Amino acid sequence: MTRDFLSIDDLTPGELLGLLDLSAKVKAAPDRYRDGLRDVAVALVFEKPSTRTRVSFDVAVSSLGGHPLTLSSTDLQLGRGETIEDTGRVLSRYVQAVVLRTFGQERLEALARAATVPVVNALSDFAHPCQCLADLLTVREKKGDLGGLTLAYIGDGNNVAHSLLLGTAKCGMHMRVATPNGFEPIPQVFHRAEEIGDETGGSVALFHEPAEAAKDADILYTDVWASMGQEGEAGERALMFTNYRIDRALLELAAPDAIVMHDLPAHRGQEITDEVMDGPQSVVWDQAENRLHTAKALLLWVLDRA
Repeated sequence: MTRDFLSIDDLTPGELLGLLDLSAKVKAAPDRYRDGLRDVAVALVFEKPSTRTRVSFDVAVSSLGGHPLTLSSTDLQLGRGETIEDTGRVLSRYVQAVVLRTFGQERLEALARAATVPVVNALSDFAHPCQCLADLLTVREKKGDLGGLTLAYIGDGNNVAHSLLLGTAKCGMHMRVATPNGFEPIPQVFHRAEEIGDETGGSVALFHEPAEAAKDADILYTDVWASMGQEGEAGERALMFTNYRIDRALLELAAPDAIVMHDLPAHRGQEITDEVMDGPQSVVWDQAENRLHTAKALLLWVLDRA
């Protein structure tokens, strides 16, 4: 049975852990899966710029023996007004899966309703579930069992924060979010994460002081202060987020063996200092690499090729 993957909440806790298990297997023995997508074509549609997502999915499809078709809106009739639904119907006649990086979550949902092949969310303004998979795999590699760990997220309550809230809750983790007033995650996402945590033993909490969120945390995580499409707000946000930076002082409040994460690209000197990002507790490059391994596992899973 094939599946769409539009949100971390599309997975049960057991499915999420199983997908992390598969990612670890793919990473450990890539040759074993080299024909996993033989005779499979995957459309990689990017309406937003990308480095890690684009390269990781392109290499993932190729490494599994499939054929990646990397496309932008200008490569398709989307750039001339064709609807996302009609695009999905047409692509379904040519390829076995569609990976879409776009703006509104509603575009992904409309594509998935119209397409007859699996659709994967490679980023929307609402969620970044593929990044969350790589994040959780990285944490598990560094810390072992995920249940009971505390992740402190410092910065904007954006799409990355949304996916992490849902993902950590499903794994029985405790997530603390520290944001300035007015930049909290969407309440519906936060409340859904609370519901999940009630079932798994995880929890979520909201703070406005980074030091409170970081105290004794196992993981410190941050992201850019202004996401794609918010560049016009960058100056204003820089003033409001000045104290929401992972630096040496904040890291010293966390657990002694805490790891530091950033989904990249980083604005060094803003949300994270060079000293921390290049320091011994940083795992950002392992995190970036794991985008490839989790992309492979995800494609195998949605196409029922695992």
